[in-house]
Amino acid sequence: MKKRPALALVPVAALLLLSACSSTTAGSGSSGGSDAELGSAALVVAQGGLGDESYNDLAYSGFQSGLEENGIEGTPIESDDVVGQGEQILRRAGDEGLGIVIDLEYSHAEVLPTVASDYPDTDWVLVNAEASGDNVASVLFQEQEGSYLAGALAAMHTTDTSDPKINEDKVIGVIGGTQSTGIDKFLVGYIQGAMDVDPDVKVLTAYSNDFADPTKGQQLAESMFEQGADIVFAVAGGTGAGVIQAAEDAGRYAIGVDSNQDAVAPGSVLTSMLKKTDVAMETILGQYADGDFPGGETVNLGLAEDGVGLSDFEFTKDAIGQDTIDAVDDLKQQIIDGDITVWNVVTDGYPDFYSGS
Repeated sequence: MKKRPALALVPVAALLLLSACSSTTAGSGSSGGSDAELGSAALVVAQGGLGDESYNDLAYSGFQSGLEENGIEGTPIESDDVVGQGEQILRRAGDEGLGIVIDLEYSHAEVLPTVASDYPDTDWVLVNAEASGDNVASVLFQEQEGSYLAGALAAMHTTDTSDPKINEDKVIGVIGGTQSTGIDKFLVGYIQGAMDVDPDVKVLTAYSNDFADPTKGQQLAESMFEQGADIVFAVAGGTGAGVIQAAEDAGRYAIGVDSNQDAVAPGSVLTSMLKKTDVAMETILGQYADGDFPGGETVNLGLAEDGVGLSDFEFTKDAIGQDTIDAVDDLKQQIIDGDITVWNVVTDGYPDFYSGS
């Protein structure tokens, strides 16, 4: 599996004075910036940090592209305790008079509205959760829809014993980072997709309680493989690197998450459930630069908006087979058309078919 050096975490006490990054003036709150007047931007990095080859890295890539495309100065903000220091991080960013702050950490949902109201000349964005405020935009991905497809694919392929990576047991697995509605959207969607395809498929579930511990992910995945699973979906940021490593070592499959992780271990990642945070970053920064910041709104990105979906099976297309790929595509269209409703634990609570880990 490819390795990449982890980028150093920046403790909140050592946050850069962001105003030094740009000589431009601050934007105008919920009205956004203009061609002549744009404030600097910051990206608050979520749990797991940069270098996770997943959620944070993909968002940062889109953030960088959005800055370049719109002529905006900006920087990421990392903390070794992004959850516990949430309000402090956001207030330090607000004190710098930034034009826009994009926050990738869903646990800041409670503190961000208060901070945003104290800094009305800054535009604020919360990803993965909703927050109120005229100068606050929320971005929600319908991860359950893409995860449904991942579960359906796993349930179909776990019966294909012509693939040497597949055993005779109809068992698959999923590992979440923490037990929370934001993560459980993935898990429940995955389980629903598997059950709709084959109610007899057993889905093992576990939580790593960490988004940056590949060793823990590897151990949990190894345990699932020992229990008969041959496909394990990782929904745990950088911890998922260990799940992919375990799949490669065991001659089984992992399913990646957020970014396209298929090339991390070619042939050992069945597919990746894409959550296109890069596109979201580029879109939000473009709206801000155009003076069209969606303050007070929630932007929803699902299959219909091409905000989530599966990767293109670059290394596993032959193993999966075109008939199965076509079947998954048909399910995708049924979700887009409204013929299949995927359970969303955020709005619907927890279904009876989900019992947790």
